[in-house]
Amino acid sequence: MRAHLIAAVVSMALTVTSASATVIISDDVGGKMRDYTTHFQQVRDSGEPVVIAGTCVSACTMVLGFVPSDRICATRNAVLGFHAAWMFDDSGKRVVSASGTQDLMKTYPAPVRAWIARHGGLTPKMMYLRGRDLAAIVASCNSSRVTSVTRAKRFGGAHQVADTNTPRASFDAR
Repeated sequence: MRAHLIAAVVSMALTVTSASATVIISDDVGGKMRDYTTHFQQVRDSGEPVVIAGTCVSACTMVLGFVPSDRICATRNAVLGFHAAWMFDDSGKRVVSASGTQDLMKTYPAPVRAWIARHGGLTPKMMYLRGRDLAAIVASCNSSRVTSVTRAKRFGGAHQVADTNTPRASFDAR
């Protein structure tokens, strides 16, 4: 009997995968596009669902392009912020990166690109997607999906900017 119990526990442990985790995004101010590309590709490949439960601005919004839409939901507190990508010029001044902005736009699905276009395109000024407009693009989280999370990985908070020549979709301080 004890051997069967041990075998069952081991079997269950081996079947738990990263797909049983949920990535919860809140208070995420963005950072380097390269870092977010890597992170969200890993999330996509893991099969993990994503709950946007608060602020997701700048490069964080790239989640919409890398993770399949059927694995993303947004709570009523979700706010997404979009702006043009930028980098530092030779004098250390923050300047818009046209190629970075183009790359950023390519990551977004068509409904996001259309919303951005209707709001004047990406500029250095942040524009926010929330409420009904957000619900028209990103599925709303139902309460059972959010409360049934067995294990959550939080992704958010400030990201340090180390190199100055990588395009960013961030307004982090240098």
